[in-house]
Amino acid sequence: MSLKISFQKDAPKTVLCVGVHENSPVVCDPSCGDQTVSDLITKAVANSTFKGKLSQSLSIFTPAGQRLILIGLGPKEDKKTDNREVYWQKIGSAISCVLSCIGCTEASVDIHGEGEEDSFVLPNMALGTLLRSWRFEKYFTKKQPDELFRLKQVTFQTATLEAVEKAFAPLAIVAEGVFLTRELVTEPANVVTPATLALTAMSLQKVGVTVEVLEEADMKKLGMGALLGVGQGSAHDSKVAIMRWEGGQKGEAPIAFVGKGVTFDTGGLSLKPSTSMEDMKDDMGGAGVVIGLMQTLALRKAKVNAVGVIAIVENMPSSTAQRPSDVVTSLSGQTIEVLNTDAEGRLILADALWYTQDRFKPKFMIDLATLTGAMIVALGKERAGLFATDDGLADKLLKAGEQVNELLWRFPLDDAYDKEINSTIADMKNIGSGRGAGSITAAKFLQRFVNNVPWAHLDIASVTLMDKDIPMAAKGATAFGVRLLNRFVADNYEGK
Repeated sequence: MSLKISFQKDAPKTVLCVGVHENSPVVCDPSCGDQTVSDLITKAVANSTFKGKLSQSLSIFTPAGQRLILIGLGPKEDKKTDNREVYWQKIGSAISCVLSCIGCTEASVDIHGEGEEDSFVLPNMALGTLLRSWRFEKYFTKKQPDELFRLKQVTFQTATLEAVEKAFAPLAIVAEGVFLTRELVTEPANVVTPATLALTAMSLQKVGVTVEVLEEADMKKLGMGALLGVGQGSAHDSKVAIMRWEGGQKGEAPIAFVGKGVTFDTGGLSLKPSTSMEDMKDDMGGAGVVIGLMQTLALRKAKVNAVGVIAIVENMPSSTAQRPSDVVTSLSGQTIEVLNTDAEGRLILADALWYTQDRFKPKFMIDLATLTGAMIVALGKERAGLFATDDGLADKLLKAGEQVNELLWRFPLDDAYDKEINSTIADMKNIGSGRGAGSITAAKFLQRFVNNVPWAHLDIASVTLMDKDIPMAAKGATAFGVRLLNRFVADNYEGK
């Protein structure tokens, strides 16, 4: 499904969306009709629960048969309660929702900000409409018109067409990266295997990304025992995909992003309970974000050198699977006692992080992983967890998250937690000693493989899949992290 967004000076008005501030009179565009239409709108509002609250909507018909949709803009005088980009994106999301609910195929929008340029308001509104519109319909063999999303085109009216289109172009590119990640996370595990995820990374060559893939023979030669141990029970060979975008100064150290790519996680011999195991196809969410981000940086010609490394495995139980109590030797040379084969993400990231810092000598590394269920217990579905060894890096990530409404919460990395992963027979074990601080001890495990490079870890287990609609995404995959990291790069590192 692909929604077409366009901007015109005089848009067709079969279905027209207009904005209404909370508890304010409706000011109707003259093209909507005469005073009779204004009176009709006033009466409809008075006899409904519509008050103009943010994202509220009301659909009515004029005597001429035109459908008008009123969209709540919230209090007219209150412009400080929300990031303005996010505010207009939420308006756009509300437009997408109401149009889909009433079965529209196309509509026009005549909403403008008071005191804010169309070149700011409309691109953000359009982005919200676009992000909220995404649906995955690939496997429906019989489309039911009343059940599937039918909106095909939304046109935003503006007198400053060129400026608005120019401002929207980079946002549309970001949306493409978001949609790529959502598609990867939503696809079933019999489609997204280690091989096909690596091929998706390879496909970025067509947009200028340099890509290489390490096969199991390469990893054995390097000594990636931690990563290979996780995938040894699967019929699918493990992979590592390395993506490089070189848009910055030649020879400048890159910034690095590392993603966990477990295409399906049964837990291995430490088998997960069957309840909700189907969601474990999302355990490659971190890798999906890195792929979506690298595509975004390439398509918008970001002025930065960036490397994306994704560790790709399938964690399966079999006669060849890794056993609880096995000891593996990581690429770093450190040994790991594997006490729980379901704590596999940190094992593959251990080798991926060490490989990244050793080969590329990056300015910093950021990893993304659906790493711990404990993160969902701690934060619910509202934020992702942030762990960082560098305060400046953490602050930039927190700010970027606020700008795009992909919120983070920083957790501690105190040395006291580190002793919880000490082993009696190896350098470390892959789980903590007790039930507490599971997300923190997982992060402390990863910290042992960053080798003093500034590093941040985003535990996105709580935000990769949603069990209900949210403002910028319908129920399902969110691609949390693509917009956040794109903003983080754009604001802090391009040309710097």
